[in-house]
Amino acid sequence: MRSASEQSSAAAEPVPGAQQEPGGQQEPGGQQEPGGQQQPGGQQEPARAGPAPRAADKEPHKCGLRERKKARTRAAIRQHALHLFHEQGYRATTVDQIAEAAEVSPSTFFRYFPTKEDVVLQDDFDLLTLEAFEAQPPGLSPISALRSAWRETFARLPAQALEQFRQAAALSLAEQEIRARALDELAHSIQLIAEATAKRVGRDPDDFAVRNLAGAVVGVVVAATMAAAVDPAADMLESIDAALANLEAGLPL
Repeated sequence: MRSASEQSSAAAEPVPGAQQEPGGQQEPGGQQEPGGQQQPGGQQEPARAGPAPRAADKEPHKCGLRERKKARTRAAIRQHALHLFHEQGYRATTVDQIAEAAEVSPSTFFRYFPTKEDVVLQDDFDLLTLEAFEAQPPGLSPISALRSAWRETFARLPAQALEQFRQAAALSLAEQEIRARALDELAHSIQLIAEATAKRVGRDPDDFAVRNLAGAVVGVVVAATMAAAVDPAADMLESIDAALANLEAGLPL
């Protein structure tokens, strides 16, 4: 589930002698990121230390010119990455190839996505959905509000974004490295939903019932997404909505 709202890592400060990129951003001329692991193709991948901090997590409504440029860069990197994964396979695709296709440097790739796995997992759905969730009428229960927010979010997305969502879900099932990294993303999603739910019901995000609900929501959404990802005829939105409706009804058998 993560912001077509301008979700991206903060851009680095200009570096003397740096290469100028389209859109006015400067970047280091190919210098390696410290503390990483060497990947095929020679690029340096930063060490994994949990979910990457995201600007939109802190400022979800900020939409200035600079943030829009960063959002476009991030979206372009992800679009080219998913295209290459489809064409030549996930493991055969290097960060260098993704960066070249997106017309950025590898160091710029790593400013937006700390690992190759993250370019699959870090989509925009969580934060878009939670923004819609906050705008739901106060009389709705948390799960009803989430169902309405999901429908609104999916209705606003172009067909290409929905196909990327399906492709990313399929890759998460197929590739062991992505499945391992996905645990961090699921924990991040649970935290975001717990915080949004706690704000709605006037409780603490660490409240047992709040975190249980957040975990249950993520669980049923993941189950529905995994099933729909391998069924070309499945409607992803209908699958997720049905899963949430089943949870709201108490998971009857």
